[in-house]
Amino acid sequence: MKRLAPFMLGWLMLLVGNLASADLTIEITKGSDEAIPIAVVPFGGQQLPEDIAQIVSDDLAHSGQFDPLSRSTLIASPTTSDEVRYRDWRAVDSNYLVVGQVSQTGQGYRIQFELMDIYGERRMLGEAVNVSANQLRSGAHYISDKVYEAITGVRGAFSTRIAYVTAEGAADNRRFALHVADADGHNSQQILTSREPIMSPAWSPDGNKLAYVSFESGNSAIYIQNLATSQRVQVTSFSGINGAPAWSPDGRKLAMSLSKDGQPEIYVMDIGSRSFQRLTRNESIDTEPSWAPDGNSLVFTSDRSGGPQLYSYSLGSGESQRLTFTGNYNSRGRYSPDGETLFMIHRGNSGFSVAKQNLSNDRLTILTDSQWDESPSVAPNGSMVIFATQQGNSGVLSVVSADGNASYRLPSAEGDVREPAWSPFMN
Repeated sequence: MKRLAPFMLGWLMLLVGNLASADLTIEITKGSDEAIPIAVVPFGGQQLPEDIAQIVSDDLAHSGQFDPLSRSTLIASPTTSDEVRYRDWRAVDSNYLVVGQVSQTGQGYRIQFELMDIYGERRMLGEAVNVSANQLRSGAHYISDKVYEAITGVRGAFSTRIAYVTAEGAADNRRFALHVADADGHNSQQILTSREPIMSPAWSPDGNKLAYVSFESGNSAIYIQNLATSQRVQVTSFSGINGAPAWSPDGRKLAMSLSKDGQPEIYVMDIGSRSFQRLTRNESIDTEPSWAPDGNSLVFTSDRSGGPQLYSYSLGSGESQRLTFTGNYNSRGRYSPDGETLFMIHRGNSGFSVAKQNLSNDRLTILTDSQWDESPSVAPNGSMVIFATQQGNSGVLSVVSADGNASYRLPSAEGDVREPAWSPFMN
């Protein structure tokens, strides 16, 4: 008997648990020794229900690229660049400094912020952002994005979102829910609830829709849901497996795994016409498709070599090529945004871990040391990977930097969290 498709693995551990509809929290589990020291001074002016500077500091710390100074070590409280004495901040070994101030404007706020290069003694960035009272966290994430990009040259991903699935209850009384939250786990919104499993959420390239698998009708089916209107449509209802939806980069097609003609194979559906094209044809399980950034090929998991390995399917030639050869289990492949790296779940001596493979030299690097990792999803700037793992008896989300040097967890207050998906940039 063939092995159950890997995308079913996560729910084998969801027999018990409690639903967590509250925000996820962050627990830093590993910091980078190469992180850049930066000071983020509390913003002056209007008192706010959210601490903007603390959110910015937390964002930068979570990226693994920065090591914000603790507030107890801040030697001054400037709110503008004119008040900054560079030599004072060099004395505490801070490379960069973020200052700002807030003023009220009608029903909202104006947040002014500046970024200084301490050793270069220059103002690198200065901007003002207007937000409503309920957009304060969004405003802070925007500032984090700008600071991150100004220093690293890479677009920040703090204003993006994550989708994930939770489960509660015992075997006969389980309830599943699909959530969307900010990338830091705050502002969680419940999108769908069901007494049957929900799996494999996938963001459309514009960030406005989610495709996912639901078993609410008694069999797996793929749905597409508009997040703004909550309107959804069922796009597959074939007998057998309907699983692992993945949007094409142009948003016009949906790759998936269907078993309607026998074994699970990779298909592509044209969303406009609802026509299907079968890509793979063999007696093995082919599942978990994911598009290359250029849209010309897909990576998928297949056990045609005897165990799960990753293969690339060229839409031009119609040929499949094996990509992974290290170890006897590699699954759930996801490309980096530049297409140069493939992230995956790799089974090594310690269990199932997140790994990456450099596609130019096929070198595989293990990024985590946990035993039950699954469902990796890459941030749109390629800097971080979110995945599901096990912490004690609970399923939690965890994030690791693309170089493996920093990581943090996003556990819920109660219950199991699984199936994370990182959104594209929210333009």
